[in-house]
Amino acid sequence: MTRAQLIQQIKIKRSFLCVGLDTDIKKIPSFLLEFEDPVYEFNKRIIEATSDLCVAYKPNTAFYECYGLKGWTSLQKTWEILPKDCFSIADAKRGDIGNTANMYAQAFFDEGASGLGFDSITVAPYMGSDSVLPFLQFKDKWAIILALTSNQGSADFQNIQDKEGVQLFERVIERANYWGSPENLMYVVGATRGEAFKIIRKHAPDHFLLVPGVGAQGGSLEDVCTYGMNADCGLLINATRSIIYASSGKDFAEKAREEAILLQKAMEKELIKANII
Repeated sequence: MTRAQLIQQIKIKRSFLCVGLDTDIKKIPSFLLEFEDPVYEFNKRIIEATSDLCVAYKPNTAFYECYGLKGWTSLQKTWEILPKDCFSIADAKRGDIGNTANMYAQAFFDEGASGLGFDSITVAPYMGSDSVLPFLQFKDKWAIILALTSNQGSADFQNIQDKEGVQLFERVIERANYWGSPENLMYVVGATRGEAFKIIRKHAPDHFLLVPGVGAQGGSLEDVCTYGMNADCGLLINATRSIIYASSGKDFAEKAREEAILLQKAMEKELIKANII
């Protein structure tokens, strides 16, 4: 999916919602355990209930890799049913030297080789350009670089300041901007950072930002939009637990849809306020 196509979907669906598919077999409704592939069945029903309300899906690959071949099969089957009008994100957080990064890119982007053809992958940039560039060699594929995250230990490194008072995450964005463009690079920015989006936009005014933390983690959608939205929206707001685990009963898909509608309606208001739709 190209940047122009993603922006078009945001306008059509009046939404910039990304639904996370971090499917934990211990948390899904117990009746699904009777199915041959409970994880896939859960994902399928979530996707069917939300596909008209969101523009992206983001499976966290750790929730599939932990089950070996069976988990990879669930992931592949899930990727195959992701709607073609939705941006697909492999939340794999890869980050290794060039020849290894090439293999990771093939694993998640080359459908003919691996059976997976995601639009994008999350990448840790700590090892520098050769850990990111291989992902950008694929046409119309994206690298989503970890920039400013909202986990407890993020300040251990990301907020360290150099002699000029510039924080490390700012230097990461400054350097990464040379590796790609707003057409194939995004940045991960945690929603709980609030006014930090001002700093992010100073360095990356045109890039899309993948924003986790709205919903169960307490991030404010309004704050994110106030400080982070640009003329093309430029945001993908990820919600996972608040949607996919809205109910533990047989009505889980219906409840997931209800939560997704609440977010979509709130996003629609922000898009109207910003004169994007």
